[in-house]
Amino acid sequence: MTTQTVQALDVQGLEKSYDELRVLRGVDFEVAPGSIFALLGSNGAGKTTVIKILSTLLKADAGTASVNGFNVATHPAEVRESFSLTGQFAAVDEILTGRENLILMARLRRVTDAGQIADDLLARFQLTDVARRRVATYSGGERRRLDIAMSLIGNPPVIFLDEPTTGLDPQGRLEVWNSVKELAEHGTTVLLTTQYLEEAEHLADRIAILHQGRIIVDGTLAELKQLLPPATVEYVEKQPTLEDVFLAIVGDDANDGDPAMTPASAPTRKEQP
Repeated sequence: MTTQTVQALDVQGLEKSYDELRVLRGVDFEVAPGSIFALLGSNGAGKTTVIKILSTLLKADAGTASVNGFNVATHPAEVRESFSLTGQFAAVDEILTGRENLILMARLRRVTDAGQIADDLLARFQLTDVARRRVATYSGGERRRLDIAMSLIGNPPVIFLDEPTTGLDPQGRLEVWNSVKELAEHGTTVLLTTQYLEEAEHLADRIAILHQGRIIVDGTLAELKQLLPPATVEYVEKQPTLEDVFLAIVGDDANDGDPAMTPASAPTRKEQP
C-alpha cells in the first residue's frame, strides 16, 4: 500500500473575476514540499491574485486550493499558520535596527527567546555586520534579506515571495537569489512570482507560465526547453552583457567599498583594424 505525499501547495480549477474582468480562468498546479516553484507572467496575468487567494486574503469564485494540506476556504486559520508572505516591497521599520525588527516580529508571534532567534537569522542571512544599524541606512538587497528573514520567524513550512527583486540592482538581486536558494535547502517550500525569466531559470525547480488567466505550461526548465525546436550550433562571438561589466567592476561584494577592479583597471577588448 502506497502513501500519497501531501503537496505543499495544491491548486485546482481556480477562478476569479472582478465584474466583467476574468483574472483567473481555471488555474491548476501543484508544488512539492521543499521545492522552489516559479510562477511567471506579465503584468495583469493574475500572479498576485493567486498569492492573495492562497494567503486567504481573497476568496476564489471557483476551484480549490490548499496550503500544507489545509483548504484555504474551509481551514483558513490553519492555512495562516502554515505560510509567510513577503510582498513586492520590504515591510520593515526604517526607524529600528535590523535586530530590533526581528525581535519585534518574534514577540508579535509570541516566539520564545526572541533575541537568540534574531541573532541566528541575522547570521543566516549575512546581516550580522549591519544588525545594529537603522534599516533606513540599508541597501535594497539588505532590506529584502531582512524582510525574508522576518518572514521565517516561527518556521513556516511555506513562504510566498511576490516579485521579491523588483527595483533591486544586480548585486541586490544576487543576494536575494542566494537567500531564496538557502530557504529551499533548509526544507522551506517557496512559491516565487516574478517577471524576470532569468530569475526563474536560476532558482526554480519547476516553472509555470500564467497567461490570460490560465497556466499554459508547467514543468522543469529542461522540460520547457524541449518545447522548442532543437538548437542549431553556430559559432558566435559572445559579447559581455552590461551586468557582466557591472559585476566585474564592483566585484561580488561592494559592501566594503573596495571594488574588484576600477574602470581604469578593467580589461578592455582592442578592436582589430
